[in-house]
Amino acid sequence: MTTRILTVSVRQLPAGDKKKREAFLLELRSSFEVDRPRLVINCSSLHAADVHSIHLLLCCLEEAMKRKGDVKLAAVPRATRALLESAGVGRLFEMFETEVDAVRSFQRRAFNSTAQALTSRPGIRASENAA
Repeated sequence: MTTRILTVSVRQLPAGDKKKREAFLLELRSSFEVDRPRLVINCSSLHAADVHSIHLLLCCLEEAMKRKGDVKLAAVPRATRALLESAGVGRLFEMFETEVDAVRSFQRRAFNSTAQALTSRPGIRASENAA
């Protein structure tokens, strides 16, 4: 059996002005040359989420989805999490306490889908796959 190693990018969400947000998105787009990008955005600097920050998160998600990828958020401050939830944006992202938890969630999902594919093959029982 071959094991695919997933590459997960971790980025810090910029706090600040429009130029920083635009530079972040431009850099992100150029790094998404791979198929199915996996991105974890550290939101610890997002203490006061505004419409521009939410828009940036949605743009990141859009860019990833264009390439069949996914974006997860890490270290989202409690107040920001509440704002994202109340704006209806929270349901679009999985949110984790730490970057490590978010990265591991990508790896768990890949492992689970591989295991499911193996056990769903005709004539193969789960006990045979364990060997």
